[in-house]
Amino acid sequence: MKHKLFTVACFLITGLSASAQQLYQWKTTTSGGYTYKYVTNDPTRSRFYTLKNGLTVILSPNAKEPNIEFRMAVRAGSNTDPRTATGLAHYLEHLLFKGTDKFGTLNWQKEKPLLDKIDALYETYNKTTDPEKRKEIYREIDKTSGEASQFSIANEYDKMMKGIGGQSSNAHTWYEETVYNEDFPSNAVDKFLALQGERFRNPIFRIFHTELEAVYEEKNRSLDNDGSKAAEALFAALFPTHNYGQQTTIGTIEHLKNPSLVEIKKYYQKYYVPNNMAVVMAGDFQPDVLIKKIDKTFAYMVSKPVKLYQPAPEQPLQAVRSIDIYGPNAENLMIGFRGYAENSRQSMMLDLIGSILSNGKAGLIDINLNKQQKILRASAGYQQMKDYGVFILSAAPKQGQTLEQAKTLLLEQIDLLKKGQFDASLIKATVANSKFSLLQSFDNNNFRAEATTNEFILNRGANWNKSLAAPDEMGKLTKKEIVDFANTFFRENYVVILKHKGTDKNVLKVEKPAITPVNTNANEVSEFARNVLEAPVKPIQPVFLDYKKDIAFGKTGIADILSIQNKENSIFKLSYRFDMGAYNYKLQPYAAQYLSFLATDKYTAEEISKQFYNIACNYSFNVGNDVATITITGLQENFDKAVSLVEHVFANCKANEQALTELKSRILKQRENNKLNKSAILSGLMSYAQYGQDNPFNYGLSNDEVRAMTSEQLLYILHNINNYKHSVVYYGPKDLGAFTADISKLHTLPAAFTPAAPAKTFTYLHPDSSKVYFADYDMVQAEIRWVRNAGTYDPTLAGKVDLFNSYFGGGMGSVVFQTIRESKALAYSSYALYASPDGKDKEYSMMAYVGTQADKMNDAVAAMNELLNALPASEKALQASKDNSLNALETGRITKDAIIYAYLNDRKLGYDHDSRMDAYQQLKPLTLTDITAFHKQQVASKPYNYCVVASDKKVALSDLEKLGTVTRLKLEQVFGY
Repeated sequence: MKHKLFTVACFLITGLSASAQQLYQWKTTTSGGYTYKYVTNDPTRSRFYTLKNGLTVILSPNAKEPNIEFRMAVRAGSNTDPRTATGLAHYLEHLLFKGTDKFGTLNWQKEKPLLDKIDALYETYNKTTDPEKRKEIYREIDKTSGEASQFSIANEYDKMMKGIGGQSSNAHTWYEETVYNEDFPSNAVDKFLALQGERFRNPIFRIFHTELEAVYEEKNRSLDNDGSKAAEALFAALFPTHNYGQQTTIGTIEHLKNPSLVEIKKYYQKYYVPNNMAVVMAGDFQPDVLIKKIDKTFAYMVSKPVKLYQPAPEQPLQAVRSIDIYGPNAENLMIGFRGYAENSRQSMMLDLIGSILSNGKAGLIDINLNKQQKILRASAGYQQMKDYGVFILSAAPKQGQTLEQAKTLLLEQIDLLKKGQFDASLIKATVANSKFSLLQSFDNNNFRAEATTNEFILNRGANWNKSLAAPDEMGKLTKKEIVDFANTFFRENYVVILKHKGTDKNVLKVEKPAITPVNTNANEVSEFARNVLEAPVKPIQPVFLDYKKDIAFGKTGIADILSIQNKENSIFKLSYRFDMGAYNYKLQPYAAQYLSFLATDKYTAEEISKQFYNIACNYSFNVGNDVATITITGLQENFDKAVSLVEHVFANCKANEQALTELKSRILKQRENNKLNKSAILSGLMSYAQYGQDNPFNYGLSNDEVRAMTSEQLLYILHNINNYKHSVVYYGPKDLGAFTADISKLHTLPAAFTPAAPAKTFTYLHPDSSKVYFADYDMVQAEIRWVRNAGTYDPTLAGKVDLFNSYFGGGMGSVVFQTIRESKALAYSSYALYASPDGKDKEYSMMAYVGTQADKMNDAVAAMNELLNALPASEKALQASKDNSLNALETGRITKDAIIYAYLNDRKLGYDHDSRMDAYQQLKPLTLTDITAFHKQQVASKPYNYCVVASDKKVALSDLEKLGTVTRLKLEQVFGY
C-alpha cells in the first residue's frame, strides 16, 4: 500500500514561547535501568531509546483508553529496491504476514523441502524466456505450492491478532519506508510482543504464488486509477535520476512477472536489522515496564552495517515539461515543482506557502479561484519526502474551461504570491490554525505513533525537537522572506500533468496465471499460536455509557441542549442539529453550497472566510438525508466571536446572482464528472438494486431543476433555518449552566418551531429471483457487488451480526478473505457484510464485494456464491472472531462529544441506553452453531442482486445472464440526471 508522509510543520503543535529553540531541547535521563532521550515540553511525552543492538524504541504513554498503537518501522522501501527487481520491498511487506518456522505451519520439517523447491523453481523461471517452458515451470510451481499448502496455516498471524483483540492489522510500503501497524488492548502486551518478536525472527515466505497474484491485482488496480497514473508520471518527470521517479512502490509489470524469493530473502537480511528498525508504541502503558519487555523480546536481533540509498543530486529543472495522460475519469491537472530535503528551511517555507495559497478558507487559491468559482476546484500543498519534497498545484476545470485555462489560473496565483499580493496576517493565521487543528489530535494514539514513526523514517528521530518547534519557527518568517524565496523557487522549472478523458492506449495488464486453489487449513492451530492464545491475561472490564449521567440535558428557549464539559483543554465544538435534511427539502444541500459564496450587509464572502481563519475557528453547514448540522469549532476564548459571526451570516446573507449562475454551472459539471467515476457508478447500481428506479442515490434535483432554482428559494432556507426544530449540542470548557447563559444570548429562537415537510421514503425491493445490474466502464478490472435487503432492524440480532461479520467477511482471517484471496488468488480486495441500518424502521442488507481482473470474474463470482450458500466451519477461527468482538467492546471507549452522538444514534434505533451493553451480553454465549444457523437463515439460498461495473469488451454479458436477468443501465438511470 502506498503512503503519503505528513509534512513536518503540519504535524505538531507547540507552546507560545517566543524562543522555540530554547523551549524544545534534547535531554537525556535514565529511568528503570534504561537511558533515553526526550525533548522538553513535548506534548506527546515521547521517549527515544536505543537498545544495545541498535534497535530504536519510541514510547509515548497515553492512558486515556486501554489500547496501544504499534508500529514496526523499517527504513527501507521502494528506494532501496534493486533496479532489476522493483516492487521487492512491497512483496516483502505482504510476506511478513505469512508466519515463521513456528507458526503458520503444521509441520515445518515436511514443509521446508517443498518451499526450498519453490524457491529454486522461481529462480529457473526467472532465467527462462521461452513462453512454453515458462508455463511448464509455473505448472510445477503451482503443483508444488499445492503440496506445500498441506502443511501451511493461512493467515494464522491474523487469527492470533484477532484472538488477542487486535483491531487493525495492516502495513504499507513507500519510498523510504516499510511500516507494520497494529492496534491492540493494553492487557495483551505480553502476548503481542511474543507474537511480534517471533514474526520478525525468521519469516517464512509460504503461500507465495497466490500472494504474488494479489500483488498482480494491486498493480492492475493502479492501472485503472487515473490519479495513480498521473502521480507516477509527475514524479518520473520531476526525478529523472532519483528513485522517487524511477521506481514505483508496486514495481514494473516485467519485474512482477519474474519475482525472486532468493532476492527477497537477501533484501530482508540486508535491511531488516535492528539498527535500521524502530518499535513505536503509543497508548496505555508504563514506559519503564514496557521498555524492559521490548528489549527482552527483540534482543535476538543482531546489528549489521546498513547502506541506505544514496542518490546522486538531481540537476535543476531548466524548462517546463508538459505530459498528457489519458483515462476514463474526468479531466484534471497537476503542476509540480521539485522541493528540498526534509527539515530544511526551504521546505518549511514551501509548507507555509502551501497554506498561503490554499488553506480551505483564506488562501489565494481559496479566495481568488474557489470562492469566486473561477474553477471547479483547486488546491495547493507541499509533500515532503526525505531527500526532496514536491510542491503540487492541482485543479479540475469547470464547464467549458480547458485544462490550459485552468493551468493559467493556477499560475496566476503563483504570480500574485511572487508580487507579494497577499495579506501578511496569513502567516500568523496559518500558524494559529495549525496549532489549533493539532491540539485536537493529542489524545489520538494513532496520531502519536504516526508522528514519531515519520520522524524515525526521515532522520531517526534526531530532529524531533526541530519538528516540535516548526510551527513557531514558521511564525517568525516575514512576508519579505516568503516573497523573496518564491521569486527564486517558482520559475520555468515545473512539470505539468494534463489528465484528459480518453482511452489510454499504453495500458497493459498482468495476465491471469493458472492457479490451483491452495489449502488454508483454517481449522488448524500451531503450537506457538495455541500458547499465545491460551496465555492468561488480566481482563479489562467494559465501560458502557450511562446517558443520564454522562450527558447534561438542558434547554435554551424551546431547543434541547445536550452538553458535555471539556475538562482537558480550551477547545469547544458547538452544533445545531436539525431534524430534517435533503429528504425533506431537495434544495437544502444546494443552499448549503450557495452559502459559502454569499456576502452580508456587513462583510463580503471573502472577509467572512478571512475572519474565521484569523481567529482559528471553523464553521460548516452539512446537509445529510434526514439531518442537517451547523457546526462551529475553535478555542473557547473566541466562542462569542465565532458564534455571533455564524448567526450573522445565516440571518443576513444576501443574494449573489453571479455566484448562483456559476454554482449551477459547477454543479452540472460535477454531475458530468460523477458519471465518469466508477466508484460512484457502483454506488448508484447498489441503490438501484435495493430500491429500484426511485432510490436514495438518484433522489435530488434534475438538471432542469438545478438550472431553475433561484436565490430567493435558497435564501429562504438559510434565513429561516433556526425556525426549524433542532437541538443544541455542546462540548467545551463551560458547564451546562454557563453555556446555557452564553448561548441564550447568541442563538435566537422562535416561540414555536416551523414543522418540516414530510421526509421522502423509499420502498425496499424483495425480488423472487436474482438480477444483474450492469454498467459499462473502460477498465482492466471488474467490480462486483452482491446486495439483498434482509428485513427490518431487530435489536436481538446485534451480537450475531457483529460476530458473523467478523468471522465471515471482515479482515485477513475471515472466511471470505482466506478463500477468495488466500486460497484461490481471485482478488486483491474482497469482503462481505451483513450491514445494520441506522434506524429501527429500516432494513438490514447483506452485501459482498469482489474487485478482480475481468478474466477472473466468473471464477470470483462462483467462489463468492459458494460462500454465500455454504458457510465453512472452523471452531478455532470462530473463537478468535468472538474474542476479537468481545475485546473491542471491552476496550472501546466513547469519549468527548462522541458520547452525545452515540446517544442520538441509539435513540434512532429505539434504545434508551448504550446499545453496546446488549451486544456484549448477546455475544458471550454465541457458538459456531449459532452463526451457522444465522448464515443459513439470513444469507444462504437467497436471491441476490449483482451490481457489475466492467468493460463490455472484457466481460461477456452471456456470462452475466447465467446469474440472473441482466439489466444494462444507462448512466442517466443510475444518477437520475
